[in-house]
Amino acid sequence: MNFSQFGNDLYTGKRSIDFIGRQRVWYTFSAAVIALALVGLFVRGLNLGIEFRGGSEFRVSNVADTANYEARAKQAVGDAGIPGAALTTVISNATTGEKSIRIQTEAAGDKSEAAIAALAKSFSVPASQVSASFIDASWGEGVSREALRALIIFLILVALVMAVYFRTWKMAAAGLIALVHDLIITVGVYALTGLEITPASMIGFLTILGYSLYDTVVVFDKVRENTAEAIGSRRTSFAAAANLAVNQTLVRSINTTIVALLPIAAILFVGFFMLGPGTLLDLSLALFIGIAIGAYSSVFIAPPLFVDMKNREPQIQELAKHAARARSKQEKIDAAKARALADDTDGDGDPLDAPDEAVLARLAARPVHKYAQPTGPRNQPKKAPKSKR
Repeated sequence: MNFSQFGNDLYTGKRSIDFIGRQRVWYTFSAAVIALALVGLFVRGLNLGIEFRGGSEFRVSNVADTANYEARAKQAVGDAGIPGAALTTVISNATTGEKSIRIQTEAAGDKSEAAIAALAKSFSVPASQVSASFIDASWGEGVSREALRALIIFLILVALVMAVYFRTWKMAAAGLIALVHDLIITVGVYALTGLEITPASMIGFLTILGYSLYDTVVVFDKVRENTAEAIGSRRTSFAAAANLAVNQTLVRSINTTIVALLPIAAILFVGFFMLGPGTLLDLSLALFIGIAIGAYSSVFIAPPLFVDMKNREPQIQELAKHAARARSKQEKIDAAKARALADDTDGDGDPLDAPDEAVLARLAARPVHKYAQPTGPRNQPKKAPKSKR
């Protein structure tokens, strides 16, 4: 079976993945990942870039020999009298093939000239190929403050829009919980792996919220459509209708996620192996992690949360009982049909004999119309002949 046929079977209900019924599995998995992320945040902490912690940055360009560059850079800045360990990175130019060394230290102050001379000597380059810059931590604090303010405003607006659009605050609450879920795990990945957080990473964190929300809204829109029909017909439970909606949008979510991740993966490849650290790599890395987690939460977290909230309502509980009775009645009808088809009591070649028809009618609790046709819908009467004038 190809992927297209599989998606069609999910949409029609021929095949079904129980996303709603197995919500405890998804909750447990997410809780374990979030706990691990929180351990990383509070135990290891975040590796904030120099833009947030402040300090001096030195760049040694066109380095011919990068062997053992970390030890050489640390030795050089140490000889210049700059305390603290230096963070060093090799940056490659994809066009020219030239390699540069980036060294980040605490604020060098009046020791910058000594550090430039020591680095030039250590890497055997002229002092003119070593540049120095000072970055004040207040700039990073301002970026963090504005990002936090933007996040709060964004969440408030999202909650209001979703509550108005879906006409229920429970969908908005489930969507916001999924967004917080994505943020915690994404930031936790950075904490656990020691990846540096830069202003570009902050932009990426805010961007993934929009993608995660978009995917969640698409799934919720189908959930609203199916559950409204279930409430009207009273033959399907709220959970079953929501689960069908998730199955119907699953292939779309997978396709959208893959299409979004492929170009980001290409940028990551170029950034890691050709360009080296920089704004492009920081932004694409945050996007890749966040989009993947956002796609997961849109399917496995947000819909089950919403259904759990709705299942506490008396109307939804009554719907579940009514749907269970309808399902039980249908199962009896199907069983009676199976027995009738297996036994032709009067030998006329018609498996459904008169007694069987009576049993089926009684099970269905719907009287057969006296003018019902022998084939087709049994409650569809024949057309009355036109009276002759």
